[in-house]
Amino acid sequence: MNPPSIVRTSTAELYDANVLKNYARAPLTLVRGRGSQVWDDAGNAYLDFTSGIAVSALGHCHPYWVEAIRRQAGELIHVSNLFRHPNQGELARRLVQRAGPGRVFFCNSGGEADEAMLKLSRLHGVAKSGAEGKCIKVLAAKHAFHGRMFGGMSATPQEKIQKGFRPLVPGFAFGELNNLQSFADQIDGDTAAIIVESIQGEGGINPCTPEFLRGLRQLCDQHNVLLLVDEVQCGLGRTGKFYAFEHAGILPDAIAMAKGLGGGFPIGAVWVRDRFADLFQPGSHGTTFGGTPLACAAGLAVLDVIERDNLLETVRTRSGPWIEALAQFAKDFPSQILAVRGKGYLVGVQMALDPAPYVTALRERGLLVVSASNNVIRVLPPLVATAEELARSVEIFRAVLKAKATA
Repeated sequence: MNPPSIVRTSTAELYDANVLKNYARAPLTLVRGRGSQVWDDAGNAYLDFTSGIAVSALGHCHPYWVEAIRRQAGELIHVSNLFRHPNQGELARRLVQRAGPGRVFFCNSGGEADEAMLKLSRLHGVAKSGAEGKCIKVLAAKHAFHGRMFGGMSATPQEKIQKGFRPLVPGFAFGELNNLQSFADQIDGDTAAIIVESIQGEGGINPCTPEFLRGLRQLCDQHNVLLLVDEVQCGLGRTGKFYAFEHAGILPDAIAMAKGLGGGFPIGAVWVRDRFADLFQPGSHGTTFGGTPLACAAGLAVLDVIERDNLLETVRTRSGPWIEALAQFAKDFPSQILAVRGKGYLVGVQMALDPAPYVTALRERGLLVVSASNNVIRVLPPLVATAEELARSVEIFRAVLKAKATA
């Protein structure tokens, strides 16, 4: 019998024929990465300042991280959460050490982490009111993004996210970010929680002011309401602090994290403050793949490198001049750029026009970035980006703006 013939099909053709079309993908096939760079299938190199949308905290294929994954894959990859394993206990200890007294639940993604926090709010509502279905109100911020599961989607007041999926989960109301009174006015006896991102990511890189976060903490304390902080995109060192809310000097009641925690391997986690940790009991929540030996090995490797290489200090030191250089664009090209905002390595460049042509032009010159709402371009270097790579990103951005100005 003759062997079956091999049909060579391009990656683009395979995607077109077989993959759901729920992403507007760039015409780019990436095949290799190292540090802050990636290469496409034609051998072209790019400075990857998407970091997989804030995932690749250590850049691509960091040697220490790769070795940790390789070693763990040869020992034990998966056990169910019906048993213990050393990596999960150690990763939980280190996250508790970073956040404060509490306990950690591991899952697989930011969406799952946010969903767990929303379930916590329901359990708190039952404890607060003595009945199910009564105290379920959750206040969130306009322009927020809390994932694409039904709870998180219901807390995300964006038409492009919610369209086609109504009816949504009831009980959500929305205030203006950094307008404390707009939240205070909506708190009542049926309010269980307030959920915010320390810095809104998908919504356009909108930071909470320290005063606003401190005000929310006081409101929640006054009304026995949980303060849930979504650090999925802005946490894990991206702002120069391990958690972005640390800049405000507060302690939430629960923290959702994911993305950078695994450095490229899927993992999510929720830290719950001691006072509320016992609301979860056996059977009230669970996961098959959350917190496996392999996922936790990835998380431990990320924490090791952040601590060993003092990356939080590196981000604080290098991001200041870099952001100043980007902010200069708003002065030099006011007809193209309205504002530059953010903190650390989570920066948004708000364009005056549709950012899509700019994203394309930057890619063609070797810089990968990602767009967000309100005509914003997100620039997300890995925490290991060098000063030279940061400067190079500014040079490329300036060249694009100059070319557009003279077109």
